[in-house]
Amino acid sequence: MGGGSLGLHVALDLIEDSQDVTIIEEDENRCKLLATKLDTTVICGSGTDRKTLENAEINEADVFVAATGNDKTNLFASLLAKEYKPRKIIARVNEPQHERVFTETNLIDVVVPESIEVGYLEKLVLRPKIADLFVVDHGHADLLDLYITHNNMIGKKIGELNPNEDYFICGYHEDNDDEISIATPDMVLKENCRISILVKTESMAKVLNMFTKYGEVF
Repeated sequence: MGGGSLGLHVALDLIEDSQDVTIIEEDENRCKLLATKLDTTVICGSGTDRKTLENAEINEADVFVAATGNDKTNLFASLLAKEYKPRKIIARVNEPQHERVFTETNLIDVVVPESIEVGYLEKLVLRPKIADLFVVDHGHADLLDLYITHNNMIGKKIGELNPNEDYFICGYHEDNDDEISIATPDMVLKENCRISILVKTESMAKVLNMFTKYGEVF
């Protein structure tokens, strides 16, 4: 939702990656422009309207992205979209003072700042099981948070896994605790615990398959 500069460029990248994309945009002139630039469905309407969301087949969506320049619109549309149970909801927040309102809903999976880079947002869309992700080393590596869901990893000590040529586990969160602990060799991975892990970009798919039930996504 949102066909501005950010929405347009994310859509272009996703389409290039062979993803199915639908854009919801309220401004009629902008809709016409998007239709000339994108080989995809453009719905002219408001993402805060149920009929518009249903016309965009929100019930079939893996990810809903609220990327307009209006925080109220992004928040309300995200809460409405949640009723259709997409795997992940990503909301753009334009004013820093509004971020707390977004995060306290516990319904929006990822809240991203107005200054977000297109490449960062594209990766969040394509990796629905990642809690958060940052691009480092000029795109050669990613520092990400993910939840441990693969049975082969549950019960292993971090010392059994570190160091590795493809990744390095550097942080550990337990029981949905926001406070991070520096990873130590004797820490044990538990189901749905969260780790912070530095991964070579070229090894991302391999590592995600190791730690999460990611086969159905990749």
